[in-house]
Amino acid sequence: LLGLSIATLSTVTHYGLRFTLISNISLDSNSYRVIHYTAFYFGICLSMTLILAALLSSAATVRESQCLTAMGFFCFALAFCGLIPAACWRYTHSTEVEDSMMDVYDFVYEEVRRNTSSFRRHELTAIHEAFLCCGKHSPFGDTTNVEHKTCPPGQVHDEGQDCLREIQDFLKKHMDFVFSLLGIAIGFTV
Repeated sequence: LLGLSIATLSTVTHYGLRFTLISNISLDSNSYRVIHYTAFYFGICLSMTLILAALLSSAATVRESQCLTAMGFFCFALAFCGLIPAACWRYTHSTEVEDSMMDVYDFVYEEVRRNTSSFRRHELTAIHEAFLCCGKHSPFGDTTNVEHKTCPPGQVHDEGQDCLREIQDFLKKHMDFVFSLLGIAIGFTV
């Protein structure tokens, strides 16, 4: 079950609307796309290792085979050796994903503000619709012209739906869930 939940979380993280939208928009110089793909492949490999360990352990119990038991323990040790660096990375680089996602939003927002590129305006509108937010609070001047063109109908900027805050809140919840799942997986592998 733990392997299946990690595979599900990895798939939702990789193919979820908000994550794929930001990944498709991000530039090559932004680190988000690399993190996006690395997290997916790491999660899938980890889930397959946990599922293989569970299957080998079950088969070892039924057949009473020492060889299958050793292979099952090896798979659990391999999963543990992958989980510890993942948890450490999550702890030490807690804001890297958030910063790279917010950099993508800032880039698209500023491109739309500087010129009226319809391609970037469509991307900004898609971000606003996906995160259910509208614009950002800027100390550099009036941004309402951009927001009127790109915000979904019915979204009012004055209600505090700052996109940078929405992206930050969304990622905090998601990363807390990922960290909890990693903690549970580490506990079960031990």
